[in-house]
Amino acid sequence: MSYVVIILILPQTSDEKIWGKHKPNPFATDNSYHAVPNGGYKSYVLKNPTGHNIEEFYELGRELGRGEFGITYLCTDKTTGEVFACKSISKKKLRTRVDIEDVRREVEIMKHLPKHPNIVSLKDTYEDDHAVHLVMELCEGGELFDRIVARGHYTERAAAAVTRTIVEVIQNCHKHGVMHRDLKPENFLFGNKKETAPLKAIDFGLSVFFEPETEQGVAQAIIRSVVDFKRDPWPKVSDKAKDLVKKMLNPDPKQRLTAHEVIAEHLSVEEVAGIKEGFQLMDTSNKGKIDINELRAGLHKLGHQIPETDLQVLMEAGDIDKDGYLDVGEFVAISVHLKKMGNDDHLRKAFQFFDRNESGYIEIEELRDALADEAEATSEEVINAIIQDVDTDKDGRISYEEFAAMMKAGTDWRKASRQYSRERYNNLSLKLMKDGSLQMSNEGR
Repeated sequence: MSYVVIILILPQTSDEKIWGKHKPNPFATDNSYHAVPNGGYKSYVLKNPTGHNIEEFYELGRELGRGEFGITYLCTDKTTGEVFACKSISKKKLRTRVDIEDVRREVEIMKHLPKHPNIVSLKDTYEDDHAVHLVMELCEGGELFDRIVARGHYTERAAAAVTRTIVEVIQNCHKHGVMHRDLKPENFLFGNKKETAPLKAIDFGLSVFFEPETEQGVAQAIIRSVVDFKRDPWPKVSDKAKDLVKKMLNPDPKQRLTAHEVIAEHLSVEEVAGIKEGFQLMDTSNKGKIDINELRAGLHKLGHQIPETDLQVLMEAGDIDKDGYLDVGEFVAISVHLKKMGNDDHLRKAFQFFDRNESGYIEIEELRDALADEAEATSEEVINAIIQDVDTDKDGRISYEEFAAMMKAGTDWRKASRQYSRERYNNLSLKLMKDGSLQMSNEGR
């Protein structure tokens, strides 16, 4: 694991400067620490540091970076040989009580946040006579900002992937009552130099705790700001991407998209781009639309073996204007819908289709009735095989949890020759979509 760490200390406001103006730096003299029994130290900055002598456990190596308040070093765990980044913050540069509280709060926030694949984690903290040492994961891939500059241009598809990561970080922070307050490309680092390296959020120096259920004030400068979408580079950006940005920057917190809404509903640019590429491969005649034969051949090339009856249902459900073809919008809508079928909302509706008596379970009779239109699915052997495969607690019926686990794990409802698995569920979902039970007409447009 590798991450470079940059620590930014919160700038003082005018009130803070007044409050801390005459407060002496407790570390400015040689008596910055008071001895305590057994040769220990009394910490002034950190409340509960891991220890006081970092060099007992880590070997500090070459300098990785330098900032206003400290220096970041490569450091190695003397026991395991694992490498980290150590930010050493000089106490003499913590000139006011506000500076001290900023460092203390940053450490508390990093300890408070649970481990997340896209947030740099704090391993240990030390405080000695001269400095506070923060040992963190090492990130060697450089800043997102530098990679953007090196590329010169990011496609919307690539930008969507990066944005998704950033929004997921925001969502995780907000979920745990933390506002980062300094999100910018310089504060996202790559774990290594590979193109597929994980992107990590760093620098919680400006971050604060907040109560998630209370509304936070928005700075007047942000409220008044207006993005001019007529200026570069916006004319080159898709309407869908611009609409997303507008909704994310809405100054009204009641109308502004939440991080969850961005992830769940609006960040489909990357997915849609991939789906459109698939459509173009199928559209061998370059008409901008495909018929059922092109759809069949295209799905076959992509490795999807769909029964002819299901293919007909797919075509009928997707062909909104009933012209016998799927245009790119109709194809995207169908594809996005099928991708969403694994979520709980769709699974719940599918489960309710079987659970006719609303008992919360799919019973043998309900399963028999639901599959009555499928000739090969009506034998008792097949019905019993389905129950046995899915009914993990062996109570003779299928709970929603068992149904969802089967669908998400891909467990077959029929073995080998019976071949009853997700394809039957896909067929069901398409039928529900066709009769209006599941709305999809505007998805992915």
